[in-house]
Amino acid sequence: MPTPPPTPPDHAEFEVIRLLGTKQELSQREVASTLGMSLGKANYCLRALITKGFVKAENYRRSNNKLAYFYLLTPAGISRKAFLTRRFLERKKREYESLRIEIEQLSRENSAASKAAP
Repeated sequence: MPTPPPTPPDHAEFEVIRLLGTKQELSQREVASTLGMSLGKANYCLRALITKGFVKAENYRRSNNKLAYFYLLTPAGISRKAFLTRRFLERKKREYESLRIEIEQLSRENSAASKAAP
């Protein structure tokens, strides 16, 4: 069984941006839990996205929990999300085509082996 290809370095960035595009009212802990990553990795990703200007963090004004933030995608973040989505889709299409060819090949081999067996 072939080993899966390594995760691209921007995969975590894509997942975080994608999540923030659907729900902005998240804590870092919720980001980590939803995406199945460590809290430290979620913190690192969010800080990197903020530093790059893709995400803006605003804390809840009326919240008792001063650690709660809105994570808003900036216009640059929306453009980055579109770019990463296109790249993700291209990669998945290549993977799909590769799997389709492998399945066809295995099916032919299996069919030939079945015919050859008594």
